[in-house]
Amino acid sequence: MVQQQTLTALGQRERKADALERVVGDARYGADFSLPGMLHAKILRSPHAHARIRRIDYARALGVPGVVAVVTAGDLRPGQAGAAHDAPAEAYDPGHEEEHAAGSRPNASRTVFAGAKALWAGQPVAAVAATTLQAAEEALGLIEVSYEVLPMMENAEQSMQPGAPLLHPNLFTTTLGVNADTPSNISTYVELVRGDVERGFREADVVIEDTYRTRMIHQGYLEPRATLAKVDPDGKLTIWVSSQGIFAVQQQVAEVLNLPPHRVRIIPTEFGGGFGSKGQGLLEPLAALLAVKTGRPVKMVMGRDEEFKAGRPGSPSVAWVKMGVKRDGTITAAQIRVIMDSGAYPGGPVGAATNLSFGVYKVPNLRVEGYDVVTNKPPVGAYRAPGAPQAAYAVEQHMDRLARALGMDPLELRLKNIAGEGDRMPNDTPLPRVGFRTTLETVKRHPIWGHRPSKPNQGRGIACGMWMGGLQPNSCFLKLNGDGSLGLEVGTMDITGTRTAFKQMVASEFQVPTERVAVTTLDTDTAPYASNSGGSKTTNTMGSAIKQASDNLKRQLQSRAASLLDLPQDQVGYRAGLFHSLRDPNRTVSLQDLGARSVAAGGGPVLASGSAGTFKAAPSFAAHVVDVEVDPETGKVTLLGYHAFQDCGFAVNPTQVEGQMQGGVAQGIGWALTEEYVFGDGVMRNPTFLDYRMPTSLDLPLIEPTIVQVPNPDSPYGVRGVGEVPLVPPMAAIANAIYDATGARITELPMSPERVFWALHRKS
Repeated sequence: MVQQQTLTALGQRERKADALERVVGDARYGADFSLPGMLHAKILRSPHAHARIRRIDYARALGVPGVVAVVTAGDLRPGQAGAAHDAPAEAYDPGHEEEHAAGSRPNASRTVFAGAKALWAGQPVAAVAATTLQAAEEALGLIEVSYEVLPMMENAEQSMQPGAPLLHPNLFTTTLGVNADTPSNISTYVELVRGDVERGFREADVVIEDTYRTRMIHQGYLEPRATLAKVDPDGKLTIWVSSQGIFAVQQQVAEVLNLPPHRVRIIPTEFGGGFGSKGQGLLEPLAALLAVKTGRPVKMVMGRDEEFKAGRPGSPSVAWVKMGVKRDGTITAAQIRVIMDSGAYPGGPVGAATNLSFGVYKVPNLRVEGYDVVTNKPPVGAYRAPGAPQAAYAVEQHMDRLARALGMDPLELRLKNIAGEGDRMPNDTPLPRVGFRTTLETVKRHPIWGHRPSKPNQGRGIACGMWMGGLQPNSCFLKLNGDGSLGLEVGTMDITGTRTAFKQMVASEFQVPTERVAVTTLDTDTAPYASNSGGSKTTNTMGSAIKQASDNLKRQLQSRAASLLDLPQDQVGYRAGLFHSLRDPNRTVSLQDLGARSVAAGGGPVLASGSAGTFKAAPSFAAHVVDVEVDPETGKVTLLGYHAFQDCGFAVNPTQVEGQMQGGVAQGIGWALTEEYVFGDGVMRNPTFLDYRMPTSLDLPLIEPTIVQVPNPDSPYGVRGVGEVPLVPPMAAIANAIYDATGARITELPMSPERVFWALHRKS
C-alpha cells in the first residue's frame, strides 16, 4: 500500500473542483442546452394504474400548428406506426418471457412506452414533438386513448397472493437459478440458510418477532431529468444527458433504436443529483426516437410531478423479523422474511436487503427469505444503499428490543455480536478487513455516549448499518501537458465531488499542488470506459485506475529524464515535480522541462492509461446516535442532536466525506419522519414538494460527523465507499429514540405526528 504520509494532497480539505462555477451559475445542466431548430417534446402518460390499451388515435394532435411528430410503442415495432392504431398484442407486453427468464428488468425497448397494457399511473403512452412547448402540451390533450381499466395491485402483499391478477402474463418466479412452472407477480425468491434455526430459537432465553413496513419514497434530487438529442448528417445520434452513467445510457438507446453502440454518442452535462435513481435513462430513448423521426434536435425536460409519478423511486418493503438471544446477549438465531415492492417491473433490491439484513452480526443459525414482487406502482430505482435501509429499519429496532428485554446497553449488545474479518455474511461470503468494531468502540469512547437526555419525553436511539461497495470496472487517461501540468480524463459522472478526489490523487502521486491538475469528464466517443457513478465505488475503483496510470506515466517520464541526465533509468528518482540523479540530487529535470520538450521534439506527447476491473468488496459501516423529544399532545418529533460515526477507510477529502455523511442523515430523517408516496386508486396524490414533505434546514438538527479510518487493504489509497451507508441507520435510530422517549414502538414509516400520536394512545 502507498505510504499516505508522502502523498501530500490526500487527506486535505481541498475546495471542490467545480465549486466556483456552480456558485456563480456557470455550470450547465441538462435543461440549459439548446440547439437551432430544436423541437420541444412532452409525454402523454397513463391516468390509470392498470389498464389495457385498446386503441391510440393521434390524428387530431398532428393537426395542431407546430406539431411535427407523435410516437407511440408502434414506432418501435415495424409496421405498427400510424396516426391511429390498435395497441400491440399481448405478446408485446413488457412481461415477455425471455426478458424475465432471470427475474431481471425487461428489455429496454419494452419499457419506453406502455405496450398492450399501462402498468402504472404515469407510464408513457405517447410522446409529441413540436416547435413550442405550448403546442406540444395542446397536442397531448387531443390524443385519444381507449383504455379498459383492469384490477390493480396496490401493494406487494396483495400482489403475491395466489390468484392475484397478473401484471405480466409471462413472468415466472426465479429461485436458485430455476424458474417456476406457472406465472406469478413474484419475480424472484431468495433463500439463505445457515445452521439449525429452530434449535437456535430453543436455545434462546429471549425471542422477539414483529413486522416492519416502509413506504415508497423519492430520492429528492433538485434537478429534474432533462435531455437533448439530435441526428448528425451521417445518421449518428448525439445525446446530451443528465445521468449517472453515459455508457449505460449509450447501450440502452442503442438497444431501443436497434443501433450499434458506436452510432450513439452520449455527452454528459453537469449533474443536479440522482442518488441512484438516474442510473438509467428514461427520457433519452424517447428524445432519440423523436429526433430520428423528425430529423431535428429534440429537447425533453421532466416536470416535478412527472419526476414523482414516473421517476424511479425507492422501494417499499415489508419485513417480518424473529431473533433470539441468550441472557448474556449472544445471538442464537435470526430469521427475516422481506418483501420488496419493485413497482411495475422486476428489479427491487431484494439481494442487498437479504444479504445485509444480518450482515453486521455473527449469527450461527439463520434463515433469510426475500421476495421481489411487481405491483402497479412506478418501477423502483436505486436510492443510496438500496435495500439496506429497509432491512436495517427492521433488524436494528429488533436489536434495541432485545437489549431492553435483557436489561443490556444497546451498544454493548451490538459490540458483543459484531461481525469481523472472516465472519460470513448471510450469503456465506466471508468479510474482508472491516471497521465495524472500531466504529462502535469510537461511539463508546465519544463524550456524547455518556451524556444522555434526561428530561421527560426525551430519548436516545442508536442504530447501525453497512454497505458492501460496488465493484464495477473503471479506466482513465493521464497526460503531461506542455506546461508541465497534468490532465486526467475520465468517463465517470461527478455526483459527489469525485473530480476533487481524483485531483488530489494525481497531485499526491506527483507531489504537486492540486492547481497543477485538471480533471475532465469526456463523452462516450472520447472517454475511456467507465461504469455508472454510484454504489459507493467511484473513488475506490477509479483510484486504482489512477494509481496505475500515474505509475505508467512516471515510468515514461523517468525514461526521458534518464536520457536527458545521461543516467541509467534506475539511477533516476522523483520528488515534488523533479526527476533527479540519486547520486547527485542537484542534477534535475522538471515536469515543466519534460512537458515543453514533449510538445516540441523528442519522444512526443506523453500519455498513460489506467484500467482497473477486478476488485474485492470493501464494506463500509456506520453507527448513528440521535436524541429526540416527543410532544405527547401532538406526536411531533423534534431532533435534539444527531451524531454519525462512519468508517470510510481513508478520507481523501474529509470535508467531502463529512458532507456525504450529513447528506445521508438528512435524507434519512425525511424518510423516517415525513416522506411517503400517498396513493389513491393507484394514482400518486402528492406529487409536489409542497405535499411530499422533505425536511428543510429548519427541520434538521446539528449533524455531527465523526470519521473513522480503517484502511481498505485492497485500495492503493485505503479508501472505502462513503455515499451509501449514511442513509442506512437513521430510520431505525430515530425509531429507537422515540421508543426511549415514550415507550411507544413505531413499526411503520414515516413516523409522522399522526402515527406517533396514535401509537402513544395505543400504549396508554
